[in-house]
Amino acid sequence: MVPAVEKGSQRLMLVMHGLGDSMDGYREVPHVLQVPDMNYLLVNAPDHYFGGYSWYDYDGDPAPGVERSRKMLFEVLDAQREAGFPTEETMVFGFSQGCLMTLEVGFRYPHKLAGCVGVSGYSNDPEGLLENRSSVATEQRFLLSHGTMDPVVPFERTQRQVAQFQAAGMQIEFEQYPKAHTFVESEWQRIREFIVACA
Repeated sequence: MVPAVEKGSQRLMLVMHGLGDSMDGYREVPHVLQVPDMNYLLVNAPDHYFGGYSWYDYDGDPAPGVERSRKMLFEVLDAQREAGFPTEETMVFGFSQGCLMTLEVGFRYPHKLAGCVGVSGYSNDPEGLLENRSSVATEQRFLLSHGTMDPVVPFERTQRQVAQFQAAGMQIEFEQYPKAHTFVESEWQRIREFIVACA
C-alpha cells in the first residue's frame, strides 16, 4: 500500500500491470498522477511469466485465468472494504492485461466503484461481459484510452468494443492517442482529471 499524502483519506486505487510486468513497474504512478488524497494498492498478477506476471494465459484460452483473476480481485476489493476503504471511494486502474481485468471488475463487481480506468486493453468476451454484468454495472464510470498505433492490441478492436458497450448503456469515456503500447503525458493528465471528477 502506498499511503495518500493527505492523512486519513479513504480514497483507494487498485493498480494492475500488464503482461510480463509487476507492481514494481507501477511504483511511480502515485508520483506521476499527483493526487494527494489517493491511496494506492499495487498488486501482482497470480501467474509467473518470464520474470514478471500474467493475469491469464496469453497464448491459449484466456477464459479460465480471467475468471480466476477476477475472483482474486473481488477478494482483494472485499478485503479493502473490510479494512475501511469504502467501495464507492475505490477506483481500479489497469494497463493492457490489467485493462482487461479492469473491465471484468467494473462490469461484474456487485458494488459501485468510484471509477474504472483502463489503458491499451480490450475484452476477450465482450458479449459475455454484457450478458453477465452486475446490477450496478451501468452506474459504473469508465475511462478507457488506447493508442492508434498500438502494435500489440489493435486499436480498431478496442474501438468497436467500446462502441458496443456504450450502445448497451455503459458509461464509458474513450480517448485515443497517437501512441504505441505505452503511456503518454497527455493521457496521464486526462486520467488525473477523471480521478478528480470521480471524487
